[in-house]
Amino acid sequence: MIIELSHRITEGMTTYPGIPGPVLGTHLSREDSREVYAEGTEFHIGTITLTANTGTYLDTPYHRYAEGPDLSQLPIERMADLPGLVVRAEGRPSVGLDLLRELDVRGRAVLLHTGWDRHFGTDAYLRDHPYLEPEAAAWLAEQGAALVGIDSLNIDATPPKGERPAHTLLLAAGIPLVEHLTGLARLPVSGFRFHAAPPMIVGLGTFPVRAYAVVRAA
Repeated sequence: MIIELSHRITEGMTTYPGIPGPVLGTHLSREDSREVYAEGTEFHIGTITLTANTGTYLDTPYHRYAEGPDLSQLPIERMADLPGLVVRAEGRPSVGLDLLRELDVRGRAVLLHTGWDRHFGTDAYLRDHPYLEPEAAAWLAEQGAALVGIDSLNIDATPPKGERPAHTLLLAAGIPLVEHLTGLARLPVSGFRFHAAPPMIVGLGTFPVRAYAVVRAA
């Protein structure tokens, strides 16, 4: 079974405060294409202008560190066909080490299920969101998690001009992040493979992904 874990991208949507929403356009309309192709054949070629941090997206180390690998350099093995592990943290203001220390996270995509995705697209989503505590981020880096994701606004707390310890620690360890996930409530705690691969774009550190999980039959 395949479970969708991404938000839809729509024109003008707000993903993060201050980041402009995407703008959809048309390069070649179906009407104009009739002048290009044989009679009865028509196509639509669209355009999109968007900030790389739109919808459900992946952060590479380059997002935080100029010398880190960008979208074109991060190995596909760090983003696709990863054994997954869900950490249940609904109703908690943050995800602490107490939820993690008994888990085997090495080589796994660790997905933090806070339930905050229920607010996506509303003002409530943009404030007082759950996040990963610094000590927990350090532990995940030390234990060798392959990827860390969260269904919240940010994996870090987001006070004005605040530090970003989870980004700093995990991306320094080469661990990609996926933010703004959704649908984690539908996943089992384990027994699934996680996929969230963006295009290979040189010079970008983040980009939207079609995140999903493949759950093996019981």
